[in-house]
Amino acid sequence: MTERVLIEGVEFDAALTIRSDIGLLALHGSREGGTAELAHEVAARTGASCLVFTQPTGDPVHIPSHRMSVPTCAALQQFLSHVTLTISLHGHLRRETPRAIFLGGGNRAAADALAHSLTLLAPAFEPVTDLNHIPPGLRGLGPHNPVNLTPAGGVQLELPLSARTQGPRRTLGAPDVPPPVVTAALTAGVQRLMETSAGPRRSVQKR
Repeated sequence: MTERVLIEGVEFDAALTIRSDIGLLALHGSREGGTAELAHEVAARTGASCLVFTQPTGDPVHIPSHRMSVPTCAALQQFLSHVTLTISLHGHLRRETPRAIFLGGGNRAAADALAHSLTLLAPAFEPVTDLNHIPPGLRGLGPHNPVNLTPAGGVQLELPLSARTQGPRRTLGAPDVPPPVVTAALTAGVQRLMETSAGPRRSVQKR
């Protein structure tokens, strides 16, 4: 389902696919290039649920994550009521750490599991799980941040540009293409979470 929703005067399309109880979330799909495509692809490969926000018109606006959690968005409320563990994808442009992938959020066991897969399958990047080494604005620990509103909490991944796109779009409006190694690493990490207590599975058919 796709819902048109107004948040702080900005129009968004919220595209929701319900599958398992692990969910991929991209709150800033139009603003943080590659996060929407990465969320859709990893969810499709693993059978995870997926919710992606994009802006259909105008210059992309960045609304902080905790202010995106509005009760008027039915797609978000359905996502939060179904999903147990959330993996929220974001982008950062920190020049001093151009290869760092910061893994914040409240579920530290799940963060470690995803970091392990990134280390093995995307060695060009540096997963950072120590919260003391993650910039405060990227830690994803706010109680109103959607990544922390599901029963098992979640992981907020802050990806540098090179981990979510393969360079400038050749065609205006064409989707970003995340690096295959990052897609593969996150796919493996999500699959691992589906097999462990960090991310228990729920049967979609029973709902």
